[in-house]
Amino acid sequence: MSDLPTIAFAGIGLMGLPMCRRLLAAGYRLVVWNRSSEKCQPLVDLGARAVATPAELCAEADVVLLCLADTAAVREVLFGKGGVAEGGKAGKLLVDHSSLEPTATRDMAAELEFRCGMRWVDAPVSGGTAGAEAGTLAIMAGGRAEDVERVRPILMNLGQRLTHMGEVGAGQVTKVCNQMIVACNALVIAEVVALAERAGVDASLLAPALAGGFADSRPLQILAPQMAASEFEPVKWHVRTLLKDLDTAVKLSREQGAATPLSGLAAQLMRLHGSQGNLERDPATLVQMYREGDQ
Repeated sequence: MSDLPTIAFAGIGLMGLPMCRRLLAAGYRLVVWNRSSEKCQPLVDLGARAVATPAELCAEADVVLLCLADTAAVREVLFGKGGVAEGGKAGKLLVDHSSLEPTATRDMAAELEFRCGMRWVDAPVSGGTAGAEAGTLAIMAGGRAEDVERVRPILMNLGQRLTHMGEVGAGQVTKVCNQMIVACNALVIAEVVALAERAGVDASLLAPALAGGFADSRPLQILAPQMAASEFEPVKWHVRTLLKDLDTAVKLSREQGAATPLSGLAAQLMRLHGSQGNLERDPATLVQMYREGDQ
């Protein structure tokens, strides 16, 4: 175990916490940082060491993993006062599990390498908190092939699959595609559950009835039972996350001159739902929009 590298991790949230637990369980020495430092305590109790600034993450670790809320948060952690760029150097790697705008990712990767020589792998994930806890995430990576292979042994403790999609930013493009499917699926599932209820069908039977058929999906199996039971707590993921990713999809489609009308409509519906006080709630709450006839 002593031959394993020390890893640093910034962003101890819904996804970051179980990911870090898996790294500790695999025997890695772990250095952690979070803006709200108390969120690091469960990991410290398991043997991790907490530091006061993102720059300190680079002092002992050659690989720094991030899992943060959005582009602005990543930019601040990297280039703000006491940021990673102040402690980084050539030979160290930044692996970003956040879901960000591809163009912003490429720009920040270039800036980080210019400032301190540290290279970038964008490695967003799919599979939710359940996948993070079980180590079954799907990881899509952008960056140099040798950098992706360097971190593969680490990341395979977090996911069942790591696919190198291309140069820096390619992982984020793939995650945008993933989120377009997930978000549109979540909205259709909400429509389906509400329609079944109105038509007198027991909506709790939808997921098992459709399991294995062409309509089946992990979102169906997770969301349909929650929606049918009006089970909105605990929050496993957030409406704001889907809205952010849909907005990223619409922006990317404009930049690329691609047509994404369904994702554009999904973004409008998600924004409507979020504006009614649901941004921090679970996407299972989307069914309320159709039950109430507010669509």
